[in-house]
Amino acid sequence: MSKSCLVVDDSKVIRKVARHILESMAFAVDEAADGQEALRFCRANRPDVILLDWNMPVMSGMEFLGAFNDLDFGHDERPRVVFCTTENSIDHIRAAIEAGADEYVMKPFDRETLEGKLQLVGVA
Repeated sequence: MSKSCLVVDDSKVIRKVARHILESMAFAVDEAADGQEALRFCRANRPDVILLDWNMPVMSGMEFLGAFNDLDFGHDERPRVVFCTTENSIDHIRAAIEAGADEYVMKPFDRETLEGKLQLVGVA
């Protein structure tokens, strides 16, 4: 059974690039253009991993993470969250990890970088 990934980014280009990389790694991929759309998806589905942008309209990555942490996945394991963003200060990274992100990857990313991060969180 293939792993699933929800790519959350307001950039259609980033979603397309991430989809291409993830599908080449045999992931089933779903997309959301903002945190609110992602939250709706996560209430109905449990992806194995979420690639999450920081800066988005409607609901930012950090706002999503706060609401996401309140979801109850029951006996299922909580999906892993990997922030994918251009925000690279140590303060941003620390804030993301403290808010519940499992890993952090800088944009632009390539397959090797993304695959390494997904291995670190145990889904690749």
